[in-house]
Amino acid sequence: MDRWRRWFDRYRIRRLRTRFLVAMIALSVPPLAVLGYVSYNIAKDTMMESNARTNEDHLRTSSEVADLLFRNVSNLSRAVVLDEDIRSDLMYSLGRTEQERSVLRMRLQSQMQRLINSNFLDSSFVESICLYNLNYDAFCLGRTDDAGIYEGAGKQDAIRNEAWHRTATEAQGRVVFFSDNVLGDSSKSFSTVKLFRDAASIKGEPVGMLVINISKGIFGKIFTGTEQYGGRFLALDVDGESAKVVYPMESEGLPIAEGGEPESIVERLREEGYLVSQFRNGTTRWTFLHIVEIKELLKQSNQIGTFTALIAASIAFVAIAFSFFLSGSITRPLLRLKKMMLDWTKGARDFQETFAQDEVGAIGESFKKMALENAELSEQLIRSVLKEREAELRALQAQIKPHFLYNTLDSIYWMATLQKNEDIAQMAVSLSESFKLSLNKGKETIPVFKELKHVEHYLTIQNIRFNKRFTYVQDVDESILGMEMLKLLLQPLVENAIYHGLEPKVGEGTIRVTGKREDDFIVFAVEDDGVGIRDMAATAQGYGLSNVRERLALYYGPTSALRITSGVGVGTRVELRFQPTR
Repeated sequence: MDRWRRWFDRYRIRRLRTRFLVAMIALSVPPLAVLGYVSYNIAKDTMMESNARTNEDHLRTSSEVADLLFRNVSNLSRAVVLDEDIRSDLMYSLGRTEQERSVLRMRLQSQMQRLINSNFLDSSFVESICLYNLNYDAFCLGRTDDAGIYEGAGKQDAIRNEAWHRTATEAQGRVVFFSDNVLGDSSKSFSTVKLFRDAASIKGEPVGMLVINISKGIFGKIFTGTEQYGGRFLALDVDGESAKVVYPMESEGLPIAEGGEPESIVERLREEGYLVSQFRNGTTRWTFLHIVEIKELLKQSNQIGTFTALIAASIAFVAIAFSFFLSGSITRPLLRLKKMMLDWTKGARDFQETFAQDEVGAIGESFKKMALENAELSEQLIRSVLKEREAELRALQAQIKPHFLYNTLDSIYWMATLQKNEDIAQMAVSLSESFKLSLNKGKETIPVFKELKHVEHYLTIQNIRFNKRFTYVQDVDESILGMEMLKLLLQPLVENAIYHGLEPKVGEGTIRVTGKREDDFIVFAVEDDGVGIRDMAATAQGYGLSNVRERLALYYGPTSALRITSGVGVGTRVELRFQPTR
């Protein structure tokens, strides 16, 4: 099971839109292909079955027409045989001279013509009628009086040895149909042969032979069916295990071998792509075939298959196009939602995307609402932190009674002045001014020049305390002196420089404060030439620097910066960079 799951995970389509397309194609194209295939085969089978039934009906009708026409030929044969005058003249012709036989020929021809006219027989396809006596002297109507290919010396023996002669003799007076001209002098006709017997004789002794040669054009009247789809009619004379083609006279293009078994001929025709229908004629015992080229027959079915394939392809194309747009309508909102989430991780909070009123739209609107609420919560958190810091500062300020402190420092100043102690008086003045600047009437910002004054007062106090060990250098551009800045940013840095850099140093030290503009930023630097910092990680734990860093970031935002560089025994430089508020 795990192996199949791993295989599925390996070949699983990753993109959701591609999954939609594959699913729609799998659900639409195979059923349409199966539908087209089944429709084509049903149409093909229906057309072949219908055509086979129609062809069998045509063959049955053609056989009935053949029975009628061949029955006329049989009736003509019986009429000739039963005519007393013709029988008498035929028997009389034996042993006569050529001149007497010539007279008899004319008389017999007249008698045969009379029979044809009196019986209203259709003789349009009768090429010739020949009577032969026992010596095989010919008395013919419609051709010269001869025996065809048998004419000449040994005529009697040649004719008696032929299979058709034996067959006619064995038929004992029944009309026998042969597939070709028994006289062998024409390929465009076939013959009927009837043994001419003496009706006056009890045993029915033979007195001659009647041969009627019929044009194969008669099949044009028999086979009147359509030749649509390349259809053709055939007539086979089946004799035992062999078959001979009676019609058509020429069978070029057909896989028919003379003398083959009838089943093999039919099978060969089917193998060569023909639809074969067959029917046996009751009069001649011949097999009538109707053959149709299947490829011609199925042209219409193929058109149905082609149209079905085109329709299936069109439907498949529409289904794929529809699935493409449908999958796009589903995945596009998801992609917008994904982009919105990525933008949110990068800090974006205001989203203008709109979504439809569906499940994806509900998720998108919920995310927008969540992002907005998150931004509001973040702002509330920042405001609460600032308020907390302000409250702490106000608490510290509240502990210092400004009026009491000012009055006390003023008293100290006058007492020091009366006692002529200038250092104490100066310290009291500087401390008083420093407190005033720190409080700044409760405002968060202060002009740059006042922040610098605060630094000067602080250094005055420290120099009095440390007996003027520190030299203060100030280099600030006049263009920024009047600008507002957050109060108590520089004084804590100077205080750190004295306590951690200069106080541990032996001898005097220098503190340098610089300020300038760089593009949209104001840059301050506090430098000392003290002992430097051995462990930079310790600076993060100091209250002064961490307080300045936090206040700077909260008030001026992420673009502000506090950087520290230091060298042991060389000194320390702390740089502030921020964009002033408008």
